[in-house]
Amino acid sequence: MTTTIEPTLFDLGDNAPRGLADAPTARLLLPAGASHDEWLAVRREGIGGSDVAGILGLGGKYTGPRHVFEEKHGRPTFTDSEPAEIGREIEGFIAHLFSKRSGVATAEAPGTLVHVDRPWMRVNVDRYTFERPGPASGCLECKNRSEYQADQWEDGAVPDAPAIQCHWGMAVGGWDHGYVAALVGGNKLRWLRLERDEEMVEYLVDYCGKWFERHVVEGIEPPADGLEATTNLLAKLWSVKAETIAEIDVAKAKELRAKRADLKAKKESYEEHIRLVENEMRLLTGENEIAKADGKPAWSWKANGAFAAKQFTEAEPELAAQYTHMAPALDVERLKAEQPEKYAAFRARVLRVPTKGI
Repeated sequence: MTTTIEPTLFDLGDNAPRGLADAPTARLLLPAGASHDEWLAVRREGIGGSDVAGILGLGGKYTGPRHVFEEKHGRPTFTDSEPAEIGREIEGFIAHLFSKRSGVATAEAPGTLVHVDRPWMRVNVDRYTFERPGPASGCLECKNRSEYQADQWEDGAVPDAPAIQCHWGMAVGGWDHGYVAALVGGNKLRWLRLERDEEMVEYLVDYCGKWFERHVVEGIEPPADGLEATTNLLAKLWSVKAETIAEIDVAKAKELRAKRADLKAKKESYEEHIRLVENEMRLLTGENEIAKADGKPAWSWKANGAFAAKQFTEAEPELAAQYTHMAPALDVERLKAEQPEKYAAFRARVLRVPTKGI
């Protein structure tokens, strides 16, 4: 969003959060200064904003329902990363830039909030927002995103996961609106105001409430799903016991194999049809970068994809030599020969299904 509003920030003064929830339908459960262990314990006992997208299968390649299930039962699946650390460190800067561009004042929230009537509903909002003197008028979610995700934030759009997280903040806190602000590629701020959607709130509360009761309170494992995040998690969830065998019911094995074969055949057919449609789009676009219909963008075909290093080297060998440098590489074959147990411990698990039937 590129709209600029002259800042008219309120002097929060005595209206800044003072340890109370400062939210219409929430109270303070755990202050911001609590220990990490206390925060983890509180997090396990309810559903927070970062859990909701995972439960709904909107957590991309990082989080799915199984991740949330494991976390709630004390089996952490999240390993802190450099991007996540940087995101936390620059959260204040994003909030400051948001206030400067939008004219909406912000303040740090006092800690973990819990819904006054549904104790399993919890949230740690990134910031409170103040558009009038008095208590907080809304909440703000701050995100740090790669340039590769820039297209998801164009034309006033907010990706599903941050939008859902903001709606959850409204659901717990009782506010009638919230904001999402993202620093994209390190140099572009995108922000949007989201109005409270009662149908959305009711759906989230109902779905997540039933999920919490079944999978956290009752402890029933969630069923398998087709998310990439779940595939990655399952590959790491158990230590492999070499040469061991899991006995599967023959009828179930035949059913799963038949479904897989049918879906793979359909996938190949769908992929061919998708290529056909996309090639027609490319033909219509020709040498242009953007295709419009009735004055509005229909699609784009820009030269902003992966760099063809091999083709560049073959076409420009002398220039390529100037920009070639030696990089350290892990000697995997030597590791395999000298440290076979360490090598085996870090090998990926691969699912292979023989073509011959059972």
